[in-house]
Amino acid sequence: MAKRDLISMEDLSREQVELLLDTAESFLPVLERDIKKVPTLRGRTIVNLFWEASTRTSSSFDLAAKRLSADTLALKASGSAVEKGESLKDTAITLSAYGPDIIVMRHPSAGACQVLSANTDASVINAGDGKHQHPTQCLLDLFSLRQTFGRDLSGMKIWIVGDILHSRVARSDIMGFQMLGMDVTLAGPPTMMPRGIGEMGVGVEYDLGRLKEADVIYLLRIQQERIKAGANFLSSLREYSRLFGITTARLHPHQRVMHPGPINRGVEIGADIADDEENLIAHQVFSGLAVRMAILYRTIVGYSDVSSGGEVL
Repeated sequence: MAKRDLISMEDLSREQVELLLDTAESFLPVLERDIKKVPTLRGRTIVNLFWEASTRTSSSFDLAAKRLSADTLALKASGSAVEKGESLKDTAITLSAYGPDIIVMRHPSAGACQVLSANTDASVINAGDGKHQHPTQCLLDLFSLRQTFGRDLSGMKIWIVGDILHSRVARSDIMGFQMLGMDVTLAGPPTMMPRGIGEMGVGVEYDLGRLKEADVIYLLRIQQERIKAGANFLSSLREYSRLFGITTARLHPHQRVMHPGPINRGVEIGADIADDEENLIAHQVFSGLAVRMAILYRTIVGYSDVSSGGEVL
């Protein structure tokens, strides 16, 4: 198997992104069957290496591998040799002895996936590394948008609102949304906006005065686990909610809301929006399974059949 890493959205062309989304769509019938399993990756081994807390990403990757009949091994930092001081390089060498085809990794440090890739023959999929990238989240977001609004997303206006500074999702989504022709605006407190972010071709707003222009509002939580103790980014969560929290009163009927989870009710999102069936949050979670099945499949078989429409069944 050729080594194909997915560490950043920069690793994919637009044609490859569209093929992944087509492939994910072809897997949807599998998820509707009584027996939700195909033999596509039988005999392959996929390791899920999660050195950081995760519910949606880890469970969907694990289930995606099992839906494709792959053998799986799940490891967390707690209870592993990491607690005894083992380096990431040595962990990679140890795991490589088992001959895995793919290692899916989440890690608190940016660049960890590159270190892993340099020390294993397995393909590496980035499930989130520090503040760097989260490409599979971007791909499932694109899939949700395409399933909701149609294949052509060009010209759609999407606002990403919240803690941009600490968000790996924002960095991946900016790249992916722009790749498919969407107009991206970032909104949040000045203290949570990266310097020079406008150079990526995005709009930058420090209030929600023009929020009505958005077709989709993508909410991000405050990443308190990445904020160093004593750092003063916000006066209070209550003040943040007043200025940037999204409730029904702030939305227009045509606008849809997305969120990568986990959500903080009453902070970036009101309970009325969180429980509204019109939001796309549950659809994003559902999309994660089909998209991660597609990512595992394409990592194994490649992207050479870009003109095939993604059919695998």
